[in-house]
Order: sequence, then structure tokens, then C-alpha cells
Amino acid sequence: MAKAKWRSVDGIVLLNKPIGLSSNQALQRVRRLYQAAKAGHTGALDPLATGMLPLCLGDATKFSQYLLDADKRYLTCIQLGKRTTTGDREGEVLTQESIPLLTDEALNVILDRFRGEIEQIPPMYSALKHEGKPLYEYARQGIVIERKRRRVTVSNLTLVSRTEESLTLDIQCSKGTYIRTIGEDIGEALGCGAHLHSLHRISTAGYLPENMMSLEEFEAIAEQGYEALDSHLISMDTAVEHFIKVDLPEVDTLDMMFGRTVHSPMALENDTVVRMFDSGTQRFLGLGQVKGAFLRPYRLVNTSEFSL
Repeated sequence: MAKAKWRSVDGIVLLNKPIGLSSNQALQRVRRLYQAAKAGHTGALDPLATGMLPLCLGDATKFSQYLLDADKRYLTCIQLGKRTTTGDREGEVLTQESIPLLTDEALNVILDRFRGEIEQIPPMYSALKHEGKPLYEYARQGIVIERKRRRVTVSNLTLVSRTEESLTLDIQCSKGTYIRTIGEDIGEALGCGAHLHSLHRISTAGYLPENMMSLEEFEAIAEQGYEALDSHLISMDTAVEHFIKVDLPEVDTLDMMFGRTVHSPMALENDTVVRMFDSGTQRFLGLGQVKGAFLRPYRLVNTSEFSL
């Protein structure tokens, strides 16, 4: 039987990543279903974590950085009273201490320390790289690398529920925030230690959680063929919706398709990045950058198959 050929397919899919798979393993499984020639994920989730993992296919990979930089929202359960080697439930227990009895009001005072701009030290069990190797590889060898503190923003932290031994939190935060570290730091603030029991990414970049699909759902749709799969692609311009939209007339669209600078249809501040569309067909052309009264190509999609 002839091997299926990789194909050109452009767009974003929202995977509800299952527990136990790395982000790259999940990506490769979806990529093979689509037979996409090019693909990438936008913000790794640990194998322990589940939830929204936007996957960029084809030209959408050109805009993946904007999804990496976007705010994220998580639902996490923090187990109190035990510190572990990895900061999550998969590590060995290092210490076990009694959990203080706190009223909701007293607990909220402590949680308030983790709202707004906070400082974190990235955990050793993370994908952050040192000299080309992820920190978790050093950690597995028992090597501790000095890490610099970093400032992140927790725009919302809500206590969803609590038991005598756990806290369930809804957290919205900026890129680069380590929920594992928030869990451990809350444990230290309580004086009993803590580790992450579960982590689910609810959303990223404003994508709605109800638009996520599981691997099993993608696999079932793939049995109906590429047309069925492609119907679940999200337009790649959704990754850059925070930029101002500019419509170009046909003549300028043609010039832009060939990488030429064109007159800007609106007065904008110099160096402003905009998302460009053909005014007639509303096809997404990519990103342009304002230079004086002109727009120059900044990051274009492949327009070789466009017809006006």
C-alpha cells in the first residue's frame, strides 16, 4: 500500500491534551491524522497536565509565537502537607507535615500574595534550557542549576474549592508562569509544603474551551477523510486578532503578495504591526508593519495559490 503523502494544510486546531503524553507526542499524533507537512505546538504542557494545546499547521506556524506569548488559564489541584522531589504527584515525597487550620478569610490573605505581579524561581523539573539542555535532564541526574528569578503576572487567582488536604484554584496568568511553583510556594507560605496533584489548561489566547477536541474525537473524524478534518481548522489569523485589521485594495494586495511595500490605508503610529486582508475576498495575507505612510511586509502567508 502506497504511503500517504504529507500535504499542505494551514490552520489551528485545539487539542484537549490527554494525561501521560508529552506535548510533542500529542502534536505528532494529530499531525499524522492531517498528514500536515508542517506543524508545531504553542506552549508545552507536562505529561501530567491536560487541556488546551493549540496546534499550528502549515503557515499557521508563522504566528505560533503570538500564542506562546498569550495569557493562559488553568484549573489546578494543590495537595497540601507533602513536598515532593518534582513538585508534583509523580515525585518522591521529601517531607510530610501537618496542615494548619485556616478560615477562608485567613487563607485568602495568603493567596493574595500570589495575585498580581509576582516573582518566581523556575523549577528544576521544567523544560527551561541551560546550555542547550532542559533543566529536568539535570534534575534527573541530581544536579541543581542556579536559576534567576523572573517576574510574571497572575491576573486572577480564585479559590474554587478546598478540603482539609487540598486547594483547587482557577488561575489566569501571563506566559512563563509556572503553576507548579505557585503550588509549592503556597505550601511554603502555609508552612506545611505542597505539590501539584493535577493541572488542566482551560484556555489560551482567548480560545474557548468548548472548541477543544480530544485525540479520540480527532481520530474518529479522520475516518471520514481530510475534508471532515479540515472543517475543524480554525483560521490562522485568530492567532493575531489583537493586531489592528487593515483591508488592502486589489492592486495593493498584488504588490504585497510579491513582498512589495504599499501605501497604508490608514494613519497609524510608526512600527505598528497590523494584520492584512484583501478587501474583496477577505483572505488573510499576513502581518505588515507601518513605516511612515507605508506598509511593508512583516510576516506573510504563502499566497502563491491565491486568485483575485
